[in-house]
Amino acid sequence: MAQLFFRYGVMNSGKTIEILKVAHNYEEQNKPVVIFTSGIDNRDQVGVVSSRIGLKRDAIPVFSDTNIFEQVKAIEPRPSCVLLDESQFLEKHHVFQLAHIVDELGIPVIAYGLKNDFRNELFEGSKYLLLYADKIEEMKTICWFCAKKATMVLRVDEEGKPVYTGEQILIGGNDQYYPVCRKCHAHPPIDQ
Repeated sequence: MAQLFFRYGVMNSGKTIEILKVAHNYEEQNKPVVIFTSGIDNRDQVGVVSSRIGLKRDAIPVFSDTNIFEQVKAIEPRPSCVLLDESQFLEKHHVFQLAHIVDELGIPVIAYGLKNDFRNELFEGSKYLLLYADKIEEMKTICWFCAKKATMVLRVDEEGKPVYTGEQILIGGNDQYYPVCRKCHAHPPIDQ
């Protein structure tokens, strides 16, 4: 029975490499997959799923007006699984479309993304995935500064100083964000 999965984790928890691994496992068994990613994530280039260890793959970019359900419905042969990277950037209607893929087309959907932003607020896509997903799984990694489990993301400016206010979405990597525990988020051991 198809289900909607939300697999969340902080930066560096292996979300993208997991997508590439899952896609490989399906395709090795001649089961086609389709991969989507946020159209606003341009770290590598739009429409590319790219892991920090260097593996990458083309994906279908999702923008505000993208109808994921209709795109998947039009694919022949139907994919065995739908994978989605950077799902935190989805909008409410996208999450409903993912649920329709599961419920109406019988295709499992696995969405990977951050749960919370650098202010420790939920992203819109994550909020609705937490509400509508059949299964929610945390992907774990360790704090950048200590040995505790990282549960938050710390944003830093150009000088490496912590940032706690500003726009929710600022595309970046290890130069702007660190996976951290709650204590190191509140009191990061870096020059302030």
